[in-house]
Amino acid sequence: MRTEMLKFRVTNFRSVRDSGWIETGRITSLVGTNESGKTNLLIPLWKLKPANGEPIVPLIDYPRKEFIDYDEGKADEVFVSAEFILSDTDADHLMEKTGFSKDAVKKVIVSRKFNGKYKIEFPNIGDPTVYPSRDVIDKLDDLRRRASEIAYNYKTYSSFKDDFISLLSETIDKIRNIEYLNSEHIIEIQQDFKQFNPEHIPKTAADLSSLLNTVLDYIDSLLTQVERKPPADDKTVVDLVISMIPNFVYYADYGNLDSEIYLPHVINNLERPDLGEKERAKVRTLKVLFDFVKLDPKEILQLGQENININSPDPQRIKLESENKKKREILLQSASTKLTRDFKQWWKQGDYKFRFDADGNHFRIWVSDEKRPEEIELEGRSRGLQWFFSFFLVFLVESSDGHYESILLLDEPGLSLHPLAQYDLINFFNTLSESNQLLYTTHSPFLVNSNHLEQVRAVFVDEEGFTSVSTDLRANTSIASKSIYPVNAALGLTVSDTLLIGSKPILVEGPSDQIYLNLIKMYLLSYQLITLNKELVFIPAGGVKGISTLVSLVQGRDEILPVIILDSDKQGQEKEKNLKKEKYVGLEELIVTMKDICGMDLAEVEDLMPGEVMAKVFSRMYRTSDEYFDDVYKVNQPIIPQIEGFARRNGVSLPQGWKVDFARQIANYFDKNEIKLADETVQRWKKLFDRIILTQI
Repeated sequence: MRTEMLKFRVTNFRSVRDSGWIETGRITSLVGTNESGKTNLLIPLWKLKPANGEPIVPLIDYPRKEFIDYDEGKADEVFVSAEFILSDTDADHLMEKTGFSKDAVKKVIVSRKFNGKYKIEFPNIGDPTVYPSRDVIDKLDDLRRRASEIAYNYKTYSSFKDDFISLLSETIDKIRNIEYLNSEHIIEIQQDFKQFNPEHIPKTAADLSSLLNTVLDYIDSLLTQVERKPPADDKTVVDLVISMIPNFVYYADYGNLDSEIYLPHVINNLERPDLGEKERAKVRTLKVLFDFVKLDPKEILQLGQENININSPDPQRIKLESENKKKREILLQSASTKLTRDFKQWWKQGDYKFRFDADGNHFRIWVSDEKRPEEIELEGRSRGLQWFFSFFLVFLVESSDGHYESILLLDEPGLSLHPLAQYDLINFFNTLSESNQLLYTTHSPFLVNSNHLEQVRAVFVDEEGFTSVSTDLRANTSIASKSIYPVNAALGLTVSDTLLIGSKPILVEGPSDQIYLNLIKMYLLSYQLITLNKELVFIPAGGVKGISTLVSLVQGRDEILPVIILDSDKQGQEKEKNLKKEKYVGLEELIVTMKDICGMDLAEVEDLMPGEVMAKVFSRMYRTSDEYFDDVYKVNQPIIPQIEGFARRNGVSLPQGWKVDFARQIANYFDKNEIKLADETVQRWKKLFDRIILTQI
């Protein structure tokens, strides 16, 4: 397993006051309108560990409204945090370095401050200077039981045994109401047991002596643990963790290369520390261009210099300049060949050839392809090609040999691409995510993957003017509706596509159903358990009430009714009756209910999933001190009523849209873990999809 970012959080950075924790998968899409602050979520994440050494600039990065209060104290504020799960190799290394278990150090939170300093936390360790008393009580109680089982015939021995058991009982009672023990508590316990002098125990009472020594050794180990230096405070551990997390590579449109480059200007800008953000982006791309093709702009400029006196030409000087120009031509030709070869492995929409040309102080990039064999300056080609070409250079050069695990941050990628090319870009992202995590911002519906809405986070401006993020695509719709327009539009485009290209829409009640059914579809296809002649696209209706409206939308000109999947709860049963009385008279087979598939009354789409996985994930999301859901979950009973009952009993507040977030967590769990499914589950999935496929008109 490789190191992966699980979530991140931005605080007091430009327009973001507090984003809250934003969960991330292999691909995460931040969707919102212009000026909603999407960029201000990516840039701080980039500056957590920028591949190119991008600086933190408080004058720009600290919230403008509060900059008047910026001082040395504010410089110590954290502006970005990210939680990572480390690779097994890195976790093993940290385990050896810190002395903590692999599970304790495998998850780490890395934060960065405005002064550039790092802070780390190990959430599975908690406070290492204390120890849970519950564990100590369990250990001492076990020793008390073992002592009580020792039988002595002599009264003297029995007296020692009784005193030892009493001391264990007194110690347990003393710490019972203390949740965590610190070093002072443990030293006090140690002194009590040391006063129970083992010299007074007869040597023949070996069992009792052994137990006492076990207690003393155990207390010594506790004291060693709470007195050791917390790993997060150890600079060598901090540096080691920072070296383990991936680099971040950020790219935005304004870094696109121009076709004609004035070399003296480039050389000057490469050495300037005072450039603005957009100018730095352009210079950065120029730098990676020359790094990639292994050219030095100073050398290219010098090789092209002409200093011959026309009135009295020097033959040696003429020869030297001729050799210099020949060398420059060979260098440029070699660099052009390398770029053409490497670019071809990435860009599949054309067989492009690049040629570098230098003329005096000017450096140009020429492009040709099979369709247009005549050479045209890069700037004369499509902006889509310019974007991809520039991103390609930045990604490969800045990530260097470590690009396999770099995290890519793309700001409005492919905005200048044709909509069909934007569709292709989603496929490219899927391929890229096999080796790199990817986060991108967009307001284009063509870059929203309607089959994977669990990847989408809505970004909008709240009532106070700060950037907010939500995983619930229906949250606070009065504010966020414009931000989630691309999602709604993407669903509309999907519906249109299904009618235009022969795919078949399947109506479901909500986004959580869409997430589960897409997961199941991909599983069945990957194991060749189903064959699709038409692509199945699951369209959420926004609840049972939206089903009828959506039926009219997707029915289209040809009056072809779509398949509908309904929960078998009270609302679903009522909708099923109404549909069969109205539009679906004589076409009842097009309505698939969960009771039909799962064989349970009140079954919902969630009941298609393996119950033990659902219970485990829910327990992680909603922990309580009294009971865990996976301990009380009952198999072969609908899971949603069980979850809601558990929440009521334990005072757990299930927020609006919790089922969508839960479904997203299940999808992430399946993505990150190898899960062996029971035959019963697979057969249930196959039964559902066989039914859907057979009922297609």
